[in-house]
Amino acid sequence: MSHRQAVTLMVLATFLWSIAGLVTRHLDAARSFEVTFWRSLFNALTLALLLWPARGAALWREIVAGDRVIWFSGVCWCVMYTAFMVALTLTSVANVLVSMATAPLLTALAARLFLHERLPPRTWAAIVAAALGIAWMFGAEALRGGSLLGSVVALGVPLAAAANWTLLQQRAALARDGRRNQDMLPAVLLGALLSIALTLPLAWPLQASTHDIGLLALLGTVQLALPCLLVVRLTRELPATELALLSLLEVVFGVLLAWVGAGEVPRSSTLAGGAVVLAALAANHLAGRRA
Repeated sequence: MSHRQAVTLMVLATFLWSIAGLVTRHLDAARSFEVTFWRSLFNALTLALLLWPARGAALWREIVAGDRVIWFSGVCWCVMYTAFMVALTLTSVANVLVSMATAPLLTALAARLFLHERLPPRTWAAIVAAALGIAWMFGAEALRGGSLLGSVVALGVPLAAAANWTLLQQRAALARDGRRNQDMLPAVLLGALLSIALTLPLAWPLQASTHDIGLLALLGTVQLALPCLLVVRLTRELPATELALLSLLEVVFGVLLAWVGAGEVPRSSTLAGGAVVLAALAANHLAGRRA
């Protein structure tokens, strides 16, 4: 596909991701680990239904007999699935999303260290600006004496994402060179299964209402399974750092949806920090197109 098509699909994926905060705010009884359990369960069912027609029984063999690369990626997906939803139950949607915006910095550093990618100065400038925006938000929260636990838990998402995107980028490079064409899609399903196994004991006894289960089914299918499969495909088209930078659009969409749809007004410091991050994203993307 063309670069423009790949970028458009990545923007769509970030919008689908962004509905999580809005939907979570309309839950009745499900909380914390139970939210993660139901979301991961429906995510796993959706992934299995989507992948089964093309893979059949080989899908499960790829997971069970998969090498350490598949399992490492699966653990990364598990951390992202779990940390994100738990963080949403501990702090505001805006705080979680802006905390996750450290992904470009961590991804760029990982790509530089492990893939030896040379980053243009404009990308480094965008990363530094994004880091300053995050520091602004964290500093203001600390000065108010607020709890940073939710934001700290949310940092598990970009840490795992940086490791995962870098690994997927390396696999895609090997496939292009004809050295190793390893399918990483089963890792997305493996991550959901690991998240289910991790959160079920912590969520028991289950308290979700029928209303909650319906909303969490929406999260597991439309908000999680579909965009995750899409992003794995896009790792063949876009570099890891650009994927991470485009994913920052989730901050804009998520904050606006929670604000308009759930009445969750973000703090001024969160808006200011998020504005710096998004300005860095826009400047980097425009400079890249010009180049």
